[in-house]
Amino acid sequence: MRWLIIAAMSLGLAGCGSGQHDDLDQFVRDAGQGMRGKVEPLPEVKPYEPFPYEAFNLSDPFTPRKLKPSAGGGGGFQPDLNRRKETLESFELEKLKMVGTLQQNKVVYALIKAPDNSLHRVKVGNHMGVNFGHITNISEQEVKLTEIIEDSAGDWSEKPSSLTLIEESNAGQQNK
Repeated sequence: MRWLIIAAMSLGLAGCGSGQHDDLDQFVRDAGQGMRGKVEPLPEVKPYEPFPYEAFNLSDPFTPRKLKPSAGGGGGFQPDLNRRKETLESFELEKLKMVGTLQQNKVVYALIKAPDNSLHRVKVGNHMGVNFGHITNISEQEVKLTEIIEDSAGDWSEKPSSLTLIEESNAGQQNK
């Protein structure tokens, strides 16, 4: 029985080795004929030219510094820095909301809601906002004020701003 299995396997292997795959061998030999790879030449290497670093005397761009004031020195216009700050001057103007008006003894007041949900009563002449905002006019729809802003050169300039009344229907639109 053993001899029979060995004989059958030998016969099977002999059948695979005959010339049945001659055409495949010929194709593999002919497929590589005439194929030559084309490699472009390497680019010319330019010689290294050293660059002398001469910026030791320049200021470091990563160090914070204030620009030098202009020769005019701001023209003498600046806010009163010695004045005692009012409560609403600790909040940015964009975070304050006008929620209404009120009149007592012929004086018109605006009701301002701060980010901490406290309600404040202000009148013409009061200050609010971090940019030295001075209230110039109060109407039923808005509070007009003038802010005093310092630019990068140290000069002060006035900028008109306003807070408009916040109503339930347009709660997203408040500051101009």
